[in-house]
Amino acid sequence: MSLYVLAVLESIMHEISSGLLAPTIAVLLFLVAFVVFETGSLLVEYFSQRRKAQVNIPDLLDSFKGQKAEDIAVKIEASGLFRRQKSALGQLIQHRDLNALSHQALARKLLANEELYYTRITNRTDLVARLGPMLGLMATLIPLGPGLIAMGQGDTKTLADALITAFDATVTGLATAAVAYAISRLRKRWYEEYLSSMETLLESLLEVLPGETRIAK
Repeated sequence: MSLYVLAVLESIMHEISSGLLAPTIAVLLFLVAFVVFETGSLLVEYFSQRRKAQVNIPDLLDSFKGQKAEDIAVKIEASGLFRRQKSALGQLIQHRDLNALSHQALARKLLANEELYYTRITNRTDLVARLGPMLGLMATLIPLGPGLIAMGQGDTKTLADALITAFDATVTGLATAAVAYAISRLRKRWYEEYLSSMETLLESLLEVLPGETRIAK
């Protein structure tokens, strides 16, 4: 009886494993398409934004000194800062009538929003970098079972087909993960520089915005 139950369980497990092959390959191919899309997105981001954003932060900060809030806003809008930087700094200037503590809280919130936005972007490729090898391994091991059975029966063609599927899945999973990892590392370096500049600009604005315009609360 116990052997029968074990055989039934093994049969169920085999059916589940065999049924997972097609979905695993489908998801793996989807990850490949996603990585191709992210590579194109990375190139667009570089050539449309990063390459054009050449701002000397110290000079920009020096230009804020002694200026009215409206003049600072104009300088920021005319600078080569990123669109998101201009928007966040503009919000801080727009709410300059807040008291000092509220103004600082707003600056921290704006910076946290930027960190969250860019973390979400890098999390996508981080996830692919982790899932790629896992799915590649699954799509490698699943066809090896029937391949070994075919080898025992002398069916070399089925064995060869199973090995080709296994090796292709391994290479695809590893290649996908490698590209996704490279994209994540490059973007993280970009975004760390961006957030560092953003933090400096926000702190500077907190210091140089005209104090007399703030309403004590």
